[in-house]
Amino acid sequence: MAPARGHRLAGRLALITGASRGIGAAVAKHCAAEGAHVILLARTQGGLQDVDDAIRAGGGSATLVPFDLREAAKIDELGAAIYQRFGRLDALIGIAGVLGALSPLGHIEPKVWQEVMDVNLTANWRLIRVLDPLLRRSPAGRAVFATCSAARDLAPYWGAYAASKAALEAMVRIYAGESARTTLRVNLVDPGAVRTLLRARAFPAEEHDKLARPEDVTEPFVALAAADCEENGVIRRAMPPE
Repeated sequence: MAPARGHRLAGRLALITGASRGIGAAVAKHCAAEGAHVILLARTQGGLQDVDDAIRAGGGSATLVPFDLREAAKIDELGAAIYQRFGRLDALIGIAGVLGALSPLGHIEPKVWQEVMDVNLTANWRLIRVLDPLLRRSPAGRAVFATCSAARDLAPYWGAYAASKAALEAMVRIYAGESARTTLRVNLVDPGAVRTLLRARAFPAEEHDKLARPEDVTEPFVALAAADCEENGVIRRAMPPE
């Protein structure tokens, strides 16, 4: 029998990147409400504290880690810190992302391209590399990563962002294949059109208030982080295609 809502992640430890605002913050609150102790990573300490306050007000618990995913050495240190304190990790939920510049490929500044790749792709690879042993120490390790239809639409001017997400999808599905004979399950979520700062920067003329709220798209992340999830290597859509 599947655990009742409100208890699906009871006793589980979940690490969430990009957890200070938007979808990451909403997923963190939902995971905590489902019983997980959440490790929250983001650059904005004030935002992390706001999310922590909301989680604690709802009876949940969190560990805050102000963190810049572009600092590779800190990612390597993260695994050791989690092992020393907790001994394992039950769920890795990678949501942090940056848009970069919407521009012809030849006009993108190298530093902008590098930042998009560092945050959207390389940081997730480094998290997999460092946290995979901890996920395998869990009886039901789960890894879930946020993707975007841009990875498949391949629209002009979206070169850096689309390339980073297409590479992320390939990497995550390869990781899923490598984990298929273990208890680890690895999947992706496409949240769709959501009321986030990244979306507002990409579509400044869009009627932002008519989009889904971050709270509306958290369910697939929670379901794929649960111990009873058996899916592996899939992309779940949180909203109907645009």
